[in-house]
Amino acid sequence: MISDLPRSGEWSPECQGGSWISGEPGAVGSVFRGENLRSPDVVSWAPVVRGTWFTHAEVLAADPGRTFRWAMRDSGGRAQDSVWAFDIEADGDGSLLVHHFRMGTATEGIRGITAEMDADAKRRFFAEWGEKVAGDLGVTLERIKQVVEKG
Repeated sequence: MISDLPRSGEWSPECQGGSWISGEPGAVGSVFRGENLRSPDVVSWAPVVRGTWFTHAEVLAADPGRTFRWAMRDSGGRAQDSVWAFDIEADGDGSLLVHHFRMGTATEGIRGITAEMDADAKRRFFAEWGEKVAGDLGVTLERIKQVVEKG
């Protein structure tokens, strides 16, 4: 279910779904075009993309029942150091789903957003953006739980 990225609109607060554009859906190396929607109140003072926009993501790891990871691509089609992931761990009679995000080197988009900011504004942006991402991860997990429990 978690590797079925077109369904992500059922649980993600931002990704509305999308489509596989190359490779076998959910397989390492495959590319997904995501449709995203961001409200005007998200870090409202910063020049982030609002409304609908599209991304391309490349699957980095796909081990059914264990892990699924993808990286956002830049405008040149290269995977960036911006990785989203789900990991599944055994937990008693059930499973524990962990959803995480890691950005090493700032993405093309983040560099554009912060290019005109001074050091204080960058600290503020990353603090608020981090809170937003953490909140989205939690909402996503709760919504996936609801979908799974409904069967």
